[in-house]
Amino acid sequence: MANDREILREVWEGKLPVCFKLHPDEVVELQQPDPFYLMVPRLSYFPLVTDKVKKHFLKYVSNDKQDHEMWLEYNGQPMKWHFPIGVLYDFLVEGETETLPWIVMVHFDKFPETQIYRFSNKEMVESYFMACLKEADVLKHRGQIAANMQKKDHNQLWLGLQNDKFDQFWAVNRKLMEVSGESEHFKYIPFRCYLEDGYKQKLVRPVTDEGKRKTLQDLLKEMFPEKTMVNVKIHGMTPPLDTPLQWMSEHLSYPDNFLHLCIF
Repeated sequence: MANDREILREVWEGKLPVCFKLHPDEVVELQQPDPFYLMVPRLSYFPLVTDKVKKHFLKYVSNDKQDHEMWLEYNGQPMKWHFPIGVLYDFLVEGETETLPWIVMVHFDKFPETQIYRFSNKEMVESYFMACLKEADVLKHRGQIAANMQKKDHNQLWLGLQNDKFDQFWAVNRKLMEVSGESEHFKYIPFRCYLEDGYKQKLVRPVTDEGKRKTLQDLLKEMFPEKTMVNVKIHGMTPPLDTPLQWMSEHLSYPDNFLHLCIF
């Protein structure tokens, strides 16, 4: 069970200062709009935190584009709204001068259909989030925990994430982090390794056939046997390679119960 509450809270409270700017080509007013600044939770998703951003910039774009879907871009690259904010930052800004605030460009025109999914409402984000959480539970507990949860539990998880309420979320999420039965570990570790424009995942157990605990180093060897050196970042930090996978899964997973590992 993930019982190191201080670490859980520290991860939960990770925030990023973001400076949103409307792309100059889309400004119809003579005066450029002021940037919009927000502190956003690393664990959240951009569609859950950008209502005020859209409202701020909407009056500066032409009337025929005001009902267009807003999308975000960093350094010329459209950002995938279904990736957690912290993952996007760790992956896209790695290797550059990590100056803050993070400058993100806002668009209402020329939606990049081939690069990112359209997002019509927050219910879509909720559906995607719950699908990921159930997938993680299948990997950890054969789907038994999520299947036995009531609708109110699902709602509490979602509202806890959406409203940035640690206690509300973890009151339910702790059930998903408990080790079931006599086992001292999950069946498989839910994780995704982010590379270039997507991610890789496979079935990786937290222990060897002999029952020895696997570490982050073991996971990387299974995922990238051809590479001698792999750098990893999660929640803005580089975890030690000897960190046990079971501990990482219990304490460093995002709210969808996956470890999102940025690989360089």
